[in-house]
Amino acid sequence: MSTEFTILLVVQIISSFSIIVLVLLQQGKGADMGSAFGSGSAGSLFGATGAANFLSRATKWAAVVFFVATIGLAYLGNLSNSSPDAGIMDGFAPNSSVPTVPAAPSSSVPSGVSGNSVPSSSEAAN
Repeated sequence: MSTEFTILLVVQIISSFSIIVLVLLQQGKGADMGSAFGSGSAGSLFGATGAANFLSRATKWAAVVFFVATIGLAYLGNLSNSSPDAGIMDGFAPNSSVPTVPAAPSSSVPSGVSGNSVPSSSEAAN
């Protein structure tokens, strides 16, 4: 793993947690005025755009940083693939420490089973 990949991964994790915290701290558009008028639909009274405060601006920039880090991680992840048809697992070697399963016996009839395994009516009566 390269240093750039690690830095972008840390930036993406920090920005994702900051987006979560910032969104949870914000109130809805009609939370204050809706309670004053007795309903929750008072947000349309001020139009679709509201005043952008610090939390909404910080959320916007945290989202921009998150998406830039995501694009950077995707770019760095695709640099390691030499061919366009290469899969994710192409760079890994198979694990040789896995035990092999023994071959099945060639006989189709298991040992210990005779030709007539169903008891006759005279044997079942005894």
